[in-house]
Amino acid sequence: MKNFAGKIAFITGGASGAGLGQAKVFGKAGMRVAIADIRQEALDSAVEELVAYGIKRENILPIQVDITDRTAYTAAADKVEEVFGGPPHLLIQTAGVNSFGPAEASTFDDYDWVMGVCLHAVVNGLVIFVPRMVKAYGHKEEFHVAATSSMGAFMAGPTTAPYSAAKAAVNNLIYSYNESLKPYGGGATVLCPGNINSNIGEAEKYRPAHLRNTGYNVTDKTIDLLKSIHAQGMDPIELANHLKAGIENDQPLVIPYPNPEQMARQQHEIIENYCTPEGVKRLEEMRRQMEERMSSFRGGYEDAGFGKARADLDWVDPSKKVAAQH
Repeated sequence: MKNFAGKIAFITGGASGAGLGQAKVFGKAGMRVAIADIRQEALDSAVEELVAYGIKRENILPIQVDITDRTAYTAAADKVEEVFGGPPHLLIQTAGVNSFGPAEASTFDDYDWVMGVCLHAVVNGLVIFVPRMVKAYGHKEEFHVAATSSMGAFMAGPTTAPYSAAKAAVNNLIYSYNESLKPYGGGATVLCPGNINSNIGEAEKYRPAHLRNTGYNVTDKTIDLLKSIHAQGMDPIELANHLKAGIENDQPLVIPYPNPEQMARQQHEIIENYCTPEGVKRLEEMRRQMEERMSSFRGGYEDAGFGKARADLDWVDPSKKVAAQH
């Protein structure tokens, strides 16, 4: 997909962070942008920020929606067609949440919340929008689907198991849709950044009440620590420009760094090492060296109890959970 002017984009998580950066970049490229988010106040603020960035107000459609709710998501798709006259030419699914704690401490609620937003909602978007896009644009106009994934998709996530599993699945989904949409003139791209300057660190504040039985240690301290980490991440507009270039070049995968092939190769080498006893030994030595390098950075993490389990989980190793308060 190379021509964006006059076309329609639908962006989940579009009211802040990476999603808002995408709305700015593709809006400036001439697209009409529908931004979907669960937070109305964030949508209101995003509209004003997009207008200040130079995008016409009439080319912005804010939609408050819970994308894990298929009925509500379908209504959002209907709204785009009603206001903009058709389904999106470009679907970008960027909404995401995360939480940190030992994999063995994870609860059903941890999986249902993180995978619900990061994976199941992506499935919802694909199933709701792709048939509409194919019917409207197949064999006639360029169209594309994209998702914001993570470098965490390529590696084990001992403190991000639900998130890493969801992102790995999203990657494979997008590869699959890329192959499937080619005969219709469409394509698909998955974007895999590391750290982004976004508010995902505050995601726990918006966890639904019925999914708050977490096995992880989540406090104001851990949230503040995450905010400070994400504040140092890649600028959302820079990230969006990497995605735009990848879409223009019909790349199924965008790793937004100077040596993407090398980064992918390093992750695949880990998988190769899983396959043999000798490889497992090499990984253990690499892990030991990494632990030594990271030891000097652990102070703030330990003070906050970041990545730890709740104190009351009696099956979790004591070193992996916060101390009980008496």
